[in-house]
Amino acid sequence: MKFRLLLALVACVLITPHSFAQYVIKGDAAKGQEIVSKVCSACHGPDGNSPLSANPSLAAQHPEYTYKQLNNFQSKNGKPPERSNAIMAGQAAGLSDEDMKNVATYFAAQKRRPLTAHDPELVKRGQLIYRAGLAEKGVPACASCHGPNGSGLPSQFPRVGAQHAEYTASQLKAWRSGERKNDMNRMMQSVAANLTDKDIAAVSEYLAGLR
Repeated sequence: MKFRLLLALVACVLITPHSFAQYVIKGDAAKGQEIVSKVCSACHGPDGNSPLSANPSLAAQHPEYTYKQLNNFQSKNGKPPERSNAIMAGQAAGLSDEDMKNVATYFAAQKRRPLTAHDPELVKRGQLIYRAGLAEKGVPACASCHGPNGSGLPSQFPRVGAQHAEYTASQLKAWRSGERKNDMNRMMQSVAANLTDKDIAAVSEYLAGLR
């Protein structure tokens, strides 16, 4: 068990910016805003702060991560998308590579609004898992990759702080079930596989209030 924990931590350290995104994303935020207002704002908010807890807030997200996800929602060379979501597949299908860079750049420039956690008991356990991990289950500290305040590491790991708890929980469960598998080295699948529903609820609640 300790060996698995060590492997997860080593994998986290060894992933480089180049392996997460081929290059630094530089788009036109003004053009990105035009696309967002027409395509993205209903679900993710005009400034990337989602009004719906089932949908992610994209404000202040690293552009490389947003760009990668948009690519993963698209079908490439007749192959199914790497990330499955019927709504996003339809929305992303009409975006060019330049469009995706512009959208990612626009969202990255927006300020994420803070959220509030509501369950003190869940927050307490979530904080433990996020900061220290669960050694007995081979779960590394989330902070080792996503940072102490959930801001992530540019070009490597996404911003997860101040994210809707409902959305975070849904993604952790998707990683756990194998429904979602568009990460590198299947790291998130390995981590989520050892989380119970209660663990997931706790981490998600903690992240909602993290700032």
